[in-house]
Amino acid sequence: MQGADKGTAGELAGEGLRIGIVRARFNDAITNKLAETCIAELLTLGVVARDVVHLTVPGALEIPVVLKALAEDGDYDALIALGCIIRGETYHFELVANESGAGVTRVSLDHRLPIANAILTVEDEAQAWARAEEKGRDAARVAVEMANLLEDLP
Repeated sequence: MQGADKGTAGELAGEGLRIGIVRARFNDAITNKLAETCIAELLTLGVVARDVVHLTVPGALEIPVVLKALAEDGDYDALIALGCIIRGETYHFELVANESGAGVTRVSLDHRLPIANAILTVEDEAQAWARAEEKGRDAARVAVEMANLLEDLP
């Protein structure tokens, strides 16, 4: 490709974008913090509050099915997955982390729709709290940047 790089100018401009957020309620205080910082960053980037749809589901395994429903709606420029999976004493952590991640990726690829995956997978609650604000902001920035990039592609 010759000339200017596509997707660099205005990549974090959220004006005119419609963003869907699916947040797991499991580890609610942490995922609430993820959502607060994510939504605040979307607004800072120029996304209008009425163009942000925030839905909640019981846990991380339920996130992909709601993402799929939103993707099939066709009315979104990008989606965001918010959750928190904290390692326990059993294999359940790996199952939930792997399957929720695979589901998010599958929806994104099947629908050619950017999905910022901010489902935290951590060893303990302290790690989750240490990451919640930053990852919430990062998710907003990724969603806006990728929505703009895909819009610019031929």
